[in-house]
Amino acid sequence: MTSAAGLPPIARPALPPEAPIVIAHRGASADRPEHTLAAYALAIEQGADFIEPDLVSTRDHQLVARHENEISGTTDVAAHPEFADRKATKTIDGEAISGWFTEDFTLAELRTLRARERLPQLRPANTAYDGQELIPTLDEIIALAKAASARTGRTIGIYPETKHPSYFRAAGLPLEPVLLATLAKAGWTHADSPVFIQSFEAGNLKALRGQTKVRLIQLIADGTSADGVSYDAMVTPAGLKAIADYANGIGPAHSRIIPRDAAGNLLPATSLVADAHAAGLQVHPWTFRPENYFVALPWRRGSNPQARGDAAGEIRAYLATGIDGLFSDSPAAAVAALVPARPEP
Repeated sequence: MTSAAGLPPIARPALPPEAPIVIAHRGASADRPEHTLAAYALAIEQGADFIEPDLVSTRDHQLVARHENEISGTTDVAAHPEFADRKATKTIDGEAISGWFTEDFTLAELRTLRARERLPQLRPANTAYDGQELIPTLDEIIALAKAASARTGRTIGIYPETKHPSYFRAAGLPLEPVLLATLAKAGWTHADSPVFIQSFEAGNLKALRGQTKVRLIQLIADGTSADGVSYDAMVTPAGLKAIADYANGIGPAHSRIIPRDAAGNLLPATSLVADAHAAGLQVHPWTFRPENYFVALPWRRGSNPQARGDAAGEIRAYLATGIDGLFSDSPAAAVAALVPARPEP
């Protein structure tokens, strides 16, 4: 018997009650090209609780999963001469970007493209899967999660991000109505539905709070959000209390929980997790990746940036701060970090 990922089924080990949730960042993107059904299916087999699609719109207002609406880095669009005249330069969240954009294609046109690895210099093995996968729709991702839930006996949820919501709203293609309608069709409209909606913007989350009961997560990076809110202000006790008025949790960059020095060593943890919990918010940091290039210095193994470090070891340092979940490119590493250590023989 094989799984939907074409691999033998993986039995997820028993985890402690109320273990932090594992969110598959764009699927098992350390092992397959991101935002593909193959990456999501493998993530589920590796033990993920939620699969994460970044959602962007097509010209005919369908939601598909891509890291960005500019798709030259994640598809073979540049090799399609019939779309050469679609190349453009646009300003998105204040940055001029050149390439091909999902909102200039119908869903049918996008489905003629094939996905490819976004980080071939760090994940060359994933290039073996280039050209095999379609750009998935939100409907397909939900269907995959539901089928996997039935097959595994575990509840597999989705953790969609509304990507550049202000930009798409200004383009006449707001993401939120289509997302909510699709979730309603799936029967996922309640606070206990297996869904978190995330956004780097505050405005659309505040609007969503009045339209849905599903859980909302305020993402936190550096600088200022596209709708003009300071992320530094968000992580103060007052800022966290304000977030709790419209969201159920925060998704901060993991450096806001445990910073690093210039050499890659971890510094003492901040009070962010405790402060967020005091405000009644869950904390789901992003993004844990297994390659040496990404892991903190104590968990690197060798000098090759492509080589896998001890991602589980690094994650355990963050689990000790009391986080409620985490985004990982390798759900397998995250699950390994959650398994209680066996006593020495």
